[in-house]
Amino acid sequence: MAYAMSRREMKLLVRGASQVVQVAAAGEKVKLKSAMSQLAVVRATKDQGVSIAVDKDGRVAAVGLDRDVEAQFPGASWGTVVEAKGCSVVPGLVDAHTHPVWAGDRVHEFAMKLAGASYMEVHSAGGGINFTVEHTRAASEDQLLQLLLPRLHRMTRAGTTLVECKSGYGLDVETELKMLRVLEKARPLANLTISSSFCGAHSVPKELTAEEATRRVVEDQLPAVKAAMDAGELQVDSIDVFCEQGVFNVDQSRRILEAGQKEGLMINFHADELHPLKGAEMGASLGAEAISHLEEISKEGIAAMATAGTVGVLLPTTAHILRLKPPPARAMIDGGVPVALGTDFNPNAFCLSMPVVMHMACVILRMTLKEALIAATLHAAHALRKAHSHGSIEPGKMADLVIVDAPRWEHLVYQLGGTDHIISHVIKAGTVVHTKSTDTHSTRH
Repeated sequence: MAYAMSRREMKLLVRGASQVVQVAAAGEKVKLKSAMSQLAVVRATKDQGVSIAVDKDGRVAAVGLDRDVEAQFPGASWGTVVEAKGCSVVPGLVDAHTHPVWAGDRVHEFAMKLAGASYMEVHSAGGGINFTVEHTRAASEDQLLQLLLPRLHRMTRAGTTLVECKSGYGLDVETELKMLRVLEKARPLANLTISSSFCGAHSVPKELTAEEATRRVVEDQLPAVKAAMDAGELQVDSIDVFCEQGVFNVDQSRRILEAGQKEGLMINFHADELHPLKGAEMGASLGAEAISHLEEISKEGIAAMATAGTVGVLLPTTAHILRLKPPPARAMIDGGVPVALGTDFNPNAFCLSMPVVMHMACVILRMTLKEALIAATLHAAHALRKAHSHGSIEPGKMADLVIVDAPRWEHLVYQLGGTDHIISHVIKAGTVVHTKSTDTHSTRH
């Protein structure tokens, strides 16, 4: 009887949709090779739309035709009902790579890049990461939080419900901890889930050599982060390093990643962006959960990542703004690497919209629409090792949903830059956290 009562107290009902794109329906965490173009979709019939029932804990309870879902919950009391007639529903989008905590924009560098300056030339001229480090070190914790929250809000409006957030603009113990504390403070204030990454090895401080910086990350920063985690002050999931020529070499990167791994952190790092250093091979040998950028990945690196099950997080915004060779998405997918997407939001690539990234992935990386959706949901969640709870619309998973105001979900990608118009609702754990201003579909009772 108690179970029957709990079934009647439901949090949300989305009903009447033209289609619900579950992405996956059999509990799979990755879809490799040709399976990455196979979506699980429930479509409306001539007289029945598609419903999603959400339980009081914010998890998907059922997906199916309206009458079938209604029959599973007779007499249910729904906290919120969203009428989705003529709309499509996709999983909440997952942004697998961002740097959102910083002060001091770098809009002045945009003209330098347009004039032909390379990333490392801007860096050597005192710009780039070290410019942002200077401003972030000077900002207070509260100032950084007030800068972060609107960015997270804009991500939500564009459909993101789970985001990976890195530190990395401190490069010293005090500021790295400050940035990670800001992410902790943002968790209850943001309408999305945050996966936190420690990236103290994002750049080499001006006053240090790369070898000295490596030792400080391993011997000073990482122990301080671990102590704060043990004290319950921080929840950090991953360790990151910028494995790149002129920053941290492959050996230094390995030492940093191994040190983090020994402390229980997942490996999720930058590699093979500007130069083919074989960072992918190194990361795969450590069993890295995810490696980002990969514009210069080798064939051997692709094979190693596929064998290790390492997710390749591709960032088309970066290749676009820096005019880099795009990462070989097609070769990676064909080679069996689970490919994910991220905005790489940071002062160098100011993009907060996963639908824009999905569009760029299709046009620049030559991914299909279906591949882009899987990369921005299931695979991006798996990169953060959260595909058991996020990334698809399946019973038992968190009810993170994006309602697209169109009968076909592809409009979310097709309408470049039009998310304010095309996204009707964003739902986080069964709660409507964003509604299009002209929308009249939602009814609360």
